[in-house]
Amino acid sequence: MNRPQYILLPVSPLFIAFSMLCAVLLNMLPWGRFIAAPDFVALTLVFWGVHQPRKVGIGTAFCLGLLMDVHDASLLGENALAYTLLSYFAIMLHRRILWFKVTTQILHVLPLLLLAQTVQMVVRLLVSGKFPGWFFFVESVVAALLWPLATMLLLAPQRRAVDKDHTRPI
Repeated sequence: MNRPQYILLPVSPLFIAFSMLCAVLLNMLPWGRFIAAPDFVALTLVFWGVHQPRKVGIGTAFCLGLLMDVHDASLLGENALAYTLLSYFAIMLHRRILWFKVTTQILHVLPLLLLAQTVQMVVRLLVSGKFPGWFFFVESVVAALLWPLATMLLLAPQRRAVDKDHTRPI
């Protein structure tokens, strides 16, 4: 059977801000260093960079990166640089990514998230000289696997009803 083609409503800037705030709060939770907690801010930046490139851009990514730098007590600009590059490449590839199904989009999102983590690792390696290990990159894999869930949650307020209701104007 063919899946219904949804016509999405315009996204509210308040919903974008709310989703970014939720991502920052999820990143600030004390997950511990024993589990591979994904970078929710990076995942949300990729999502909005792909779906709404005119509303969430490089400036937003830079500001959120500075906020996460302060929270993580890392080098000032480490996350900002990674998120800026992540947002740039997500915006650059947004038309290509949207052509694919959500499950196939994971193959496009994973290299973007790996690139951001590689930038963070290189900055840490240049400053401290310590290699964090290959387990460091599991966060990107977990975040990429969360892509379908993030797509479902963040597009839910924009979906129109499949069954047309004649009492509603839209």
